[in-house]
Amino acid sequence: MLRSIYLLSFLLLQSLFAFAGNVKENVPSSFDLYVCIGQSNMAGRATLTPEVMDTLQNVYLLNDKGNFEPAVNPLNRYSTVRKDLSMQRLGPAYGFAKEMARQTKRPVGLVVNARGGSSINSWLKGSKDGYYEEALSRVRIAMKQGGVLKAILWHQGEADCSNPEAYKQKLISLVKDLREDLDMPDLPVVVGQISQWNWTKREAGTVPFNQMIKKVSSFIPYSDWVSSKGLGWYKDEKDPHFNTEAQLLLGKRYAKKILKFYKHQ
Repeated sequence: MLRSIYLLSFLLLQSLFAFAGNVKENVPSSFDLYVCIGQSNMAGRATLTPEVMDTLQNVYLLNDKGNFEPAVNPLNRYSTVRKDLSMQRLGPAYGFAKEMARQTKRPVGLVVNARGGSSINSWLKGSKDGYYEEALSRVRIAMKQGGVLKAILWHQGEADCSNPEAYKQKLISLVKDLREDLDMPDLPVVVGQISQWNWTKREAGTVPFNQMIKKVSSFIPYSDWVSSKGLGWYKDEKDPHFNTEAQLLLGKRYAKKILKFYKHQ
């Protein structure tokens, strides 16, 4: 019964925002812009409960028309690289944006452009998949709409966690290219740990990868990390995805780290 209600609410909102996407909403002329990219836990696979289907106050989402509209879940709906729309649910961008708007009292703009199951190889500049170029294009469109780019949130790694050292080098290249192409050498980047339970078939599980993420500021300047400690699973311990409660907490953790950068600006 509840699942049917969630689905009905989702479909109604899809219809409303399909119409809204065709008109330019009355949005602020300037706002703090955040880019949320990565794989499925950034795209969101957690249940969209009625409590998270509200219209976020003072938060705007870049839509498929290149305009901003009031943000409503699923926030990865307009990703140009996403999987099927029905797979897009609750990710960390919701809790993050809600907290940032509350703390800063400033309008928040979001570019959410994640892709479930994607390897970091697909996000590197020049990759045949073109995820890097798609994200960069979306960011530039958002900046022309008045967005002042404040940070990049990166949550990815489940597809690559078996080789943390190789991933580290690729992450360095990815951040370097983004900063160079945006001409923002000091642009803050915050990366999140993947789930801590062992859904892999390796004895070490996700521990080595998460330990590498924890040290990100030592090999990428102007960066920080977000802990996944205590976050729960969506289905069971064989599944790498976070549940609704976990995604809300993860979003707040991202906000806490981003706010530290504000203090140094």
